[in-house]
Amino acid sequence: MQAANNWDLETLYSDLSSMKGKGLTPVEKRHLRGLLCGCSPSEIAEKLGKNGKGVETDLCATIYRYVKSLLDKSDEKLENWRNISEWLDDAGYKNQSITVPGLNLSPDKAVVNVININIENNQIVFLISMKIPTSQDLNFLEDELHNLDKYK
Repeated sequence: MQAANNWDLETLYSDLSSMKGKGLTPVEKRHLRGLLCGCSPSEIAEKLGKNGKGVETDLCATIYRYVKSLLDKSDEKLENWRNISEWLDDAGYKNQSITVPGLNLSPDKAVVNVININIENNQIVFLISMKIPTSQDLNFLEDELHNLDKYK
């Protein structure tokens, strides 16, 4: 769940599958998610009840190779397993978080509901409802919203 909240897994799976030439296996996806969550190969092995050396060998033959190919780093040496998530973050696969004082905008806290979808003037229009938990006094936000109302 942590990897899904923090990373664009569907795009990443698709792009890595292109490098591989076919879809990633469930094991490859689990190994990748483990790396993206900051787990070392030995920690991934422990969580999956596998041999640490076996997971390291699998990673070298699969995920490491696919990521290096995807990011055009085939000639670079992988210094550490952490390079994988760093490289993928640099390439834009990590979900970006927005910071606003007093608001918790993390994907696992905000609730977004699509209320209606229309086509108007060759545009798709989404009517959404968004609920974002707050963590402190938001008087400053009320003032800003009041100021915006003046311009309607």
